[in-house]
Order: sequence, then structure tokens, then C-alpha cells
Amino acid sequence: MTTGWSNTFYIHTFGCQMNQADSSIMTALLLNEGYSQAENEDEAGIILLNTCAVRENAVDRIENYLQHLQGLKKRRKGLILGITGCIPQYRKEETLGLSGAIDFLAGPDSYRALPFLIEEVRAGRRPSALEFNPAETYEGIDPRRPSSISAFVPVMRGCNNMCAYCVVPFTRGRERSHRFSSVLAEVRKLSSAGYREITLLGQNVNSYSDPGEGRSFAELLGAVSQEAPAARIRFTTSHPKDISEALVRAIAERPNICNHIHLPVQSGSSRVLAQMNRGHSIEEYREKIALIRSVIPRVALSTDIIAGFCGEEESDHQSTLQLLSDIRFDLAYTFFYSTRPGTLAARTLADDVPEEVKKRRLQEIIDLQNSISSEIYQQAVGSVVEVLAESESRRSSAQLMGRTDTNRAVVFERQGHHPGELVDVVITGATSATLTGRPA
Repeated sequence: MTTGWSNTFYIHTFGCQMNQADSSIMTALLLNEGYSQAENEDEAGIILLNTCAVRENAVDRIENYLQHLQGLKKRRKGLILGITGCIPQYRKEETLGLSGAIDFLAGPDSYRALPFLIEEVRAGRRPSALEFNPAETYEGIDPRRPSSISAFVPVMRGCNNMCAYCVVPFTRGRERSHRFSSVLAEVRKLSSAGYREITLLGQNVNSYSDPGEGRSFAELLGAVSQEAPAARIRFTTSHPKDISEALVRAIAERPNICNHIHLPVQSGSSRVLAQMNRGHSIEEYREKIALIRSVIPRVALSTDIIAGFCGEEESDHQSTLQLLSDIRFDLAYTFFYSTRPGTLAARTLADDVPEEVKKRRLQEIIDLQNSISSEIYQQAVGSVVEVLAESESRRSSAQLMGRTDTNRAVVFERQGHHPGELVDVVITGATSATLTGRPA
């Protein structure tokens, strides 16, 4: 391996929390092989784009960024550009055609091969490592996390659900869970290092099953909360069909498990959910919400919504609006449907909702959800909430930004406090997305 500037690397991460966790794994792998981490891409001899393929606009963002890097490569001889993550796994060799600036590809199961791929490029080749490895969980790698306050801990990889719109099974392969003992060992290490928040990750985290003894996610969550009693414990993302009473009771019984559940519904119509191959009806979803709220009265809920899925009629859209009105989520991540090549929907369903109708329905969903979020947040004005300070506010170093245990963002006056502290904050104002306040 050569030395010096050419062996510094910078990872630009796109997409989900799992990608952020994977970037921490890649960082550790490269540092262990003698590479150095650069502060920014201008100081790097190797640039990695860790990509997401879930939404069409995520792919567009990568293509636009490649144009910038193509110019950078022309100006800097020897610069190596690797595309990692879901896009090369999803589009495979087609990805190399996106730009002549791309030197190599690596899928989510191939990060241990990064040093080899870099050396292959230096030998004049343009390699790819895109094989699925159903045994790969990156056990034994100590991730190099960018924060000393919050940490992501993957507990499983891949997904066995074949939702009609989703590329995840094609980009991350079949489900495989980390060993119960290895998760607890990592959590124990984070707790000893003083981390204040730990988020357990999986594409469908509550389908976790210990490969040795078959212990459930509810058991894992409870054990993690006891292993790190001084840390807040979160998890994401859940599937409605796998929400169990045991899991809900574990959240209620352990004081450091946060009172927030992200539970994607995608549509308020059972007919559309069947088209989406979600594996549950809207009545079953409502029953899960009722269970959660009966056991965890203070719970905050968030969800995902897709507007204009194949065959969606106006009555289906109205059912989605009714669901939002009835359940009153804190937050909804909303998108209009775009075909993802290779998915079940792309192969078997007609994308027959006109784009202007999709956009109109999406805007109606956004407008309704914003009004609900605003009402929920306004109700917090005058209350005192405990906030984990995460960072300085983007607008001013005199303010800090953090989150409540219900995952509500709070910007508050600093008054001598620092990131990493738990601060009681009096809420003095609210928008549809953020609370504002001052220390109590």
C-alpha cells in the first residue's frame, strides 16, 4: 500500500441511519488497514459515496454529486472515487456507466474488501464487489462513530418483507440477526464510554431473532436497556405486523426506553395495503396503535406515507387522510410513489395515477399532517421537558438543539449547558416541527 496524502479518505453518506452506521464500519475497516480519515473531501485521496436507492430522488442526488466529483478528479491526479452501498448493489454494473469518474463499486456486504478494491484501482483495474453474503454482520468490527453522544447499533441486516414498492430486499439481501451476546457487548462498551443515547437499527428491527437461541427483539430491547441504564434507548424501523404486546410492555416497563415508535403505515386503505403486499390490513394497524397507546399513554408516534401508489383511487386517498386525522401522528415522512425497477410493483402493477394527482394528494397529506403536528406541539407550550442536548443550534452558538424522549426536536437557550447534558427545558414556543424554550 502506498503512503501519504493518497491514503486519506472521506466518506459522504446519503440516506438512512443504517447507511450512517455502515459508514462508521467502513471508517473502522480503513483505519485498521493504515488509512487516515480526512476532515473533508478536499483533503482526501479517496472519496467514498455511501449511497441510498430507496427513493428515486436519492439516485438523482448521487448523479448530480458525481458531476461535481468528475471535475474534482480532473483537477487532482490520483484521486480515487468509490461508490458503495445500495445503489451499486441495486443497479450493479449499470452504476459504472453513471460517470467515468467512478473507480470501483462495493455493496453493503462487501466493505471488508475496500482495501483490496483500492489497490485494484491503483493497479489499473475498475473492480466491483457486489456479492450478497448472508453470513455478514460485521461482527468484530468496532465502528468509528462521528458522535460521542449518540450511537447507532445495527442488530440485524436485510429484509424478508417483499413490499411491492421497496428495493431493500434487492440491495441488502435476506434478514440475518446479530448474536444477542454481541449486541449486548457493543452496548456495554458504549455505556462504559459514556454514550447518552443508543439506537438499535434494522430494516425491520422488531423481527429480530437471535440466531443462537431465537430470543426476540422484545427480549433484546429489555436487556439492552438494563445494560446501559444511564443511556436513552431507541429503535427503528418497525413493521406493524411484528409489533407484539411483549415489545410494547418492554417499552412501558423500562424507564430509559424512549416513548417514541416509528411505525410506517404507507396508506390508510386496506385495498392499497394489499396491493403494496404489506401483510396487514388498516384495521390490524389501528389495533396495534390502540395496543401501544393503552400500554404507553405518553407515546409519540410517527409514520411513513406513500401517495398515489398503483391503483390508488380517490376514496383510498381519503382513507389515508382519515387515518391521519384519527391517529394524530407527531410526524409523517411523506412521498409520492415512483417506480423502482425490479420491484414487485414494477413487474406486476401499472403506475396508473397521473403525476399531477400524486402531487396534489401528497400536498393534501402534508397540509393535514402539518396542522396536526402544529396542534400537538402547541400543546407542549408551558410544559417542562427533559432534553438531551445533541449539538449547537445551526443558527447560533448561544442555543443548543436536542430531543425529548418522545423524539421532539427542541432548540433552547444555552445558558452554560453543553452537548451531552440532559436539560430540563421550559417550552416557550412551537412550530409544526420544532419546540423552543429555555432551561428551567
